Amino acid sequence: MKYVYPAVLKKDDDGYFISFPDLQNCFTEGEDLSDAIAMAEDVLCLTLYNMEITGESIPEPSDIKEIQPKENETITLICCDTMEYRTYYNSKAVKKTVSIPEWMNEEATAKGINFSALLQESIAEKLGYKVSDNKK
Repeated sequence: MKYVYPAVLKKDDDGYFISFPDLQNCFTEGEDLSDAIAMAEDVLCLTLYNMEITGESIPEPSDIKEIQPKENETITLICCDTMEYRTYYNSKAVKKTVSIPEWMNEEATAKGINFSALLQESIAEKLGYKVSDNKK
């Protein structure tokens, strides 16, 4: 899933502190603006990914115009893609046992079909993801 959430960036002597008004316990910091944005993308993705896998309700993002920055604060939008995050950080193979008719096994083996690759491609297609890059 792709998400866009408003973030509050607060400048201080050590860099930037970033928080997300719509998400409790979702905050980070960075030494400079570039680092802060990268860290914000990462913490947002991790937070939302955890909410997806635990079945927590993900709140709608606030309208950026409704958030009033305080002194030394800037409001910006941070984007993330939890499917991209999953495929990058959670790609370890999981063994599955499947059963197919013997004749099908013989035919597929004779034609050099890679069962694991075929299963992965079929599941990705069934889930609505492009097989080449695992993106919707």
